[in-house]
Amino acid sequence: MQADVPFASPRSRDKQFEKKLSNTIFILILIKCFCKDGSGVKGRKVEWELHSSLTSSASETLLNRQADPEPVEVVNARSTSPILLVCEHAGQAIPRKLGALGLTDEQLAMHIAYDIGSEKLARNLAASLDCTLILQRYSRLVLDCNRPPESDQSIPAVSDRVVIPGNRDQTSSDRNARISEIFEPFATACKAQIARQSVQYTYSIHSFTPLLNDQARPWDIGFLYRHEKSRGADLLRLAARLWPTMTIGDNEPYRIDDESDWYIPVCAEKREIPHSLIEVRNDLLLTDDGCREWGGRLHDLLSQFMEINDATRS
Repeated sequence: MQADVPFASPRSRDKQFEKKLSNTIFILILIKCFCKDGSGVKGRKVEWELHSSLTSSASETLLNRQADPEPVEVVNARSTSPILLVCEHAGQAIPRKLGALGLTDEQLAMHIAYDIGSEKLARNLAASLDCTLILQRYSRLVLDCNRPPESDQSIPAVSDRVVIPGNRDQTSSDRNARISEIFEPFATACKAQIARQSVQYTYSIHSFTPLLNDQARPWDIGFLYRHEKSRGADLLRLAARLWPTMTIGDNEPYRIDDESDWYIPVCAEKREIPHSLIEVRNDLLLTDDGCREWGGRLHDLLSQFMEINDATRS
């Protein structure tokens, strides 16, 4: 049996690196003093070996724990509400180490970088339902946490015709750093929350652009699901009764797929509880009032749906 390996938290790794940095600087000073300012062959060799070791350790870590935000935020984690909300594309953050991925501020404000309005909508809805909400903090251009991490779509080189320079010519270590430091903490939080027996419903909150590849997308809201146990069709029918003047998409503007989705296939479907990926058109979420209005609509929809579903099961 293999011996257990002690787990080093990101913060403890930072402390280890800081200690190594201090020791290295001290040794380099000694080299400068005793090897004629490091000009000797031996001095240069030792100095280079130390420098290589130091930069290798630094390159292993993507996130700067003092400057970069945590990859996942769990709101109201101890809620006993039967509903769990997830917002995979909430964040716009980019690790300091990656700069701006070679993009302009205008490009980073587009739908390609995050789901516009989704975080405010999800927070409003979670507050009204008093339920747990899992938010992913980093831009979907750094790593799309609603894609399987091994998928080419998880770190796109091009998105809606915009080239992402910072995502081209990646090494395997660069990709693995994004997965281990951003995706894995998010996945761990999702799996831990969905495993709670008190959770009987789960919904993923997204927004979509009204125009993609020159194609208009007329739906006000869409519900994505693929299995009967999701009760997605029932939720959609209730929405149609509550909002008769709205254009509601049935598995539009996307469809759930193992190749292009992560949370619904991996977490929601495996629990076999009612669920859906909910997409709201993002031009309806450009203001705080719009986010509150849609938060109220979804609160009423999900509350009524849960009452009907619970009554049917009892």
